[in-house]
Amino acid sequence: MTLDVAWALRWTRLTAQEIARSKAELTELDRQIGDGDHGENLNRGFQAVLAKLDTVDPPEQIGDVLKLVATTLMSSVGGAAGPLYGTAYLRAAKVTGLAELDPHGVVALLEGALEGITARGKASPGEKTMVDAWHPAVDAAEAAAGQGAGTTQVLAAAVAAAREGAEATIPLVATKGRASYLGERSAGHQDPGATSTALILAAALAAVETADPVAATPDE
Repeated sequence: MTLDVAWALRWTRLTAQEIARSKAELTELDRQIGDGDHGENLNRGFQAVLAKLDTVDPPEQIGDVLKLVATTLMSSVGGAAGPLYGTAYLRAAKVTGLAELDPHGVVALLEGALEGITARGKASPGEKTMVDAWHPAVDAAEAAAGQGAGTTQVLAAAVAAAREGAEATIPLVATKGRASYLGERSAGHQDPGATSTALILAAALAAVETADPVAATPDE
């Protein structure tokens, strides 16, 4: 099966829902090794995305949805998350100017997002950042697509790898970003950016499996 604009809209709404639900968890993870605002900032950004979706004409291409997410996050999210995720969505938008995506199109979307993050954040795998979830997700998606998997299987492979990558950040010592200031004390904590990456990709998979748009949980 292919993924269409309706899927991209469901993905966006499900992401907002999941970020709202996980706001406290993400904030606590960031409090341990960062500024303590990752959950609050992302939630604010995706609530702004939802509000924006209600004011624009129906998008014609998947890239239109991703570009709206990108520009809204960049203008409404503080800290490192806004520029990083904003650039990820923007690069992904540039390669998804299509009405539908096949498995290789899904890989291109994920590759674009990773390229945006690495270009903006200058991070590499093993430095305890969101790249530690994105990089294995892209590798797994590429492998699945190369073996002839469908879109759902490609996304499922990416989600499983992203979750494993996020968990694998726990023993790492941060060498990039705010967490690097802690040195050895950063070990033993899961990276919040890698965690939110896994949540966002899981929402993309969930959007394939449901045909009904899901409204996000209101920010209380």
